[in-house]
Amino acid sequence: MSAAYKDDEEDWLTVCLKYLLFVFNFLFWVGGAAVLGVGVWTLVEKSDYLSLLASSTFAVSAYILILAGSLVVVTGFLGCCAVIREQKSCLSTYFFFLLFIFLIELVAGVLAYVYYQRLSDELKEHLNQTMTENYAQQGKETITSAVDRLQQDFKCCGSNHSQDWMLSVYIMSEESGNRVVPDSCCKTITPDCGRRDHPSNIYKVEGGCITKLEQFLADHLLVIGAVGIGVACLQICGMVFTCCLHRRIKMDPY
Repeated sequence: MSAAYKDDEEDWLTVCLKYLLFVFNFLFWVGGAAVLGVGVWTLVEKSDYLSLLASSTFAVSAYILILAGSLVVVTGFLGCCAVIREQKSCLSTYFFFLLFIFLIELVAGVLAYVYYQRLSDELKEHLNQTMTENYAQQGKETITSAVDRLQQDFKCCGSNHSQDWMLSVYIMSEESGNRVVPDSCCKTITPDCGRRDHPSNIYKVEGGCITKLEQFLADHLLVIGAVGIGVACLQICGMVFTCCLHRRIKMDPY
């Protein structure tokens, strides 16, 4: 009687573990979609700004999340098959896929956090140089477009203030047409509107575009880090459930 009761208890625990893994797989798919969405959103929504950064860490973090999110689709399907078939080899493969994706997302989260710590210094060191030396120069069309969009989207002018443009290669050249700032600094863009830098005509924001871009990127990095590390922690639960189910199947003599 006690042996039968023990077998029933073991069967009940195995069934519970299977249901827990099914629930986990659903949450895993949702988390994977979030990871993939954040990665794509980061690269597509404001991809122009990546050309203004001296480091590629921001883009790398997003690409890692896209890779991890894509792998989730395959891994989630594998997890369902492993639970249904109750094969130790499938469960082992599923576990190592979870572990691999866990490491990928953890790396993305750590990269985002590390880059977040030095974001301000990088922008202060490189943004002004990038804007003043490359704006409207031949072969630098991507940077020119990024600067124009930056100033219009964030309603700012110059890296720290509008006077930064006075030392730019573009403004000091004949191509500027006597402009003192690019036309993208203007509140209402009209031909040659950059010839007048009065506050009624152009954006004069405290801290310039550096402050605006830093806040934007910092918000994105926090999202990347939180999503990456959050889903990675969720996968720990999946790995624990998988190990438990693997052990119970292994203990089953049939």
